[in-house]
Amino acid sequence: MPQLPITDNHIHIDMKRGRGLDAVRDFQNAGGTHMFLVTLPSRHLGVSVKKSEDYKIVFDQTIEIAEKINETGVTAFPVLGIHPVDILYLTEENGADKAVDIMCGGFDIAASYVREGKAIGLKSGRPHFPIDPEILDASNLVMSYVFSLGRDLKCAVQLHVEDMTSESLQDIAAIAKKSGIAAEKIVNHHATPLVSAAETFGIYPSIPAGKDNIEIALEQGNRFLMETDYVDDPDKPGFVLGPKTVPKKTKKLIEIYGEEPFWRIHQEIPNRIYDVDIEI
Repeated sequence: MPQLPITDNHIHIDMKRGRGLDAVRDFQNAGGTHMFLVTLPSRHLGVSVKKSEDYKIVFDQTIEIAEKINETGVTAFPVLGIHPVDILYLTEENGADKAVDIMCGGFDIAASYVREGKAIGLKSGRPHFPIDPEILDASNLVMSYVFSLGRDLKCAVQLHVEDMTSESLQDIAAIAKKSGIAAEKIVNHHATPLVSAAETFGIYPSIPAGKDNIEIALEQGNRFLMETDYVDDPDKPGFVLGPKTVPKKTKKLIEIYGEEPFWRIHQEIPNRIYDVDIEI
């Protein structure tokens, strides 16, 4: 087994409906050591959001799950966020302006946890499918607000957005610049393997470890992170990718590329972006 950290940059664990710590043990037994534990969507957890304070329930669950994971020997870093599709539900119920206020208020709560050291980053973005201009504008307002929180907290912001392209990167980088956050603190989750394009704008791609995505990315360098986006949903076993995927893929590719690129991917880059200390 490689003697280096193996980090999943975006994973969800559901202790109530999902496999919970069994999924964590799968990750660990495959060689995984660290994970960035991202908040599940509020509706997945059965939380119907009517006001900003309702998000506290979701964030508290994420932090509690991270604490339980840390007892297994795997290190979990909580990343608190609101799924971008919430803007659709909240706009339908309250109108776009009120929806933005509710989500931004939720992010104020998430930011308070980061400030207290209970979490290490935020997650925002915009729906990954075509949306009305009003919803796009509202999503960009929320994302910009989260960037401003990240700027003030000096913390990373993970993004759930449309498929990563040079155009989307340019748009996100422009919003980030206006907000004052350093582009290097932005992580494009579920990214396409456009490593060179992302580097041009300073944003870090987090690439799903399925298919040949990582091999394609490595042709352009090793300035990226690896993830599964495992959702731990009993109705969708192994979706998006199973918890063993990142460790198994890493160990397979070490045989071809050696360990050096993966020290950067699994330790050096996340340490820098999230200001954490990944060690084994």
